[in-house]
Amino acid sequence: MNLADENFELREVQRLEGHTDKVWGLAWKPATGVNGIPAVLASCSGDKTIRVWEQSPATGSFHCKAVLEDAHTRTVRSCAWSPCGKLLATASFDATTAIWEDAGGDFDFVCVSTLEGHENEVKSVSWNASGSRIATCARDKTVWIWEVLPHNEYDNLTVLQGHTQDVKMVQWHPSVDILFSCSYDNTIKVWAEDGDDDWHCIQTLDESSSDDLTIKIWGADIMKMHSGDGNADWDGIISTGAADDAIRLFVESEDGLVDGPKYKLLLKKEKAHDMDVNAVQWSSMEHKRLASASDDGTVKIWEFIQKKLQL
Repeated sequence: MNLADENFELREVQRLEGHTDKVWGLAWKPATGVNGIPAVLASCSGDKTIRVWEQSPATGSFHCKAVLEDAHTRTVRSCAWSPCGKLLATASFDATTAIWEDAGGDFDFVCVSTLEGHENEVKSVSWNASGSRIATCARDKTVWIWEVLPHNEYDNLTVLQGHTQDVKMVQWHPSVDILFSCSYDNTIKVWAEDGDDDWHCIQTLDESSSDDLTIKIWGADIMKMHSGDGNADWDGIISTGAADDAIRLFVESEDGLVDGPKYKLLLKKEKAHDMDVNAVQWSSMEHKRLASASDDGTVKIWEFIQKKLQL
């Protein structure tokens, strides 16, 4: 696909309804939507529930297969599948993170563990690449790292302190145990283990304010980060959502090869939702499919396609 042609569109495939409040987070289940396996998507909401959607192989439409409720008493702000896809973690403003298991494999989810410790709203949850650790963050300005033990047990390894305001997101590196945390103090902190089970902030990236209406791309030399010195995309396309109700797609520009990569706007979908777009996430590499979540209480499925030439 030649992205330089800029002859693309984001076509709405389906509008998923069922949540009764803002939809905050999305998570595609790993290893679904490829090799003939139906795509599975989780969404979480201010209505205190998590919905799990599956695509029908026959029609291609998504249907709600499960509503996960009763584990949380306030907004569910974030959801994340374990790398193996057997567990789903959900972070809530009730100060807890719930771990759900589909034991029978038929969307019969059960809450098998509840992680407690944060003083107030938990805003984000993330699994590391091996599924052996979970990170959570909260309004209490801390990041917690949990070790996954047998029999649905979870042990708090450490509490990372360093941010001066609410920590709004955590994300593990996709291949190594390096953790990133983003805060309302306008910094991103990079955390790594020193080999003795002690975690330290090895770098602080500042000027990360989301109020300046920009997206910043940070590069990383993982080897240097390991020695102490020191990528929501599909096929190089970065997707973003914002309070202007639009979805934007950015692609690397060939003009930026000298001073480092630069990105240009590839596509802007006006009025993608009726209200703020809170989350966007690409599905598998096999399908050019994007999911978006909004304050309007809906999830939308989009297809990134080439426009048909007008003859």
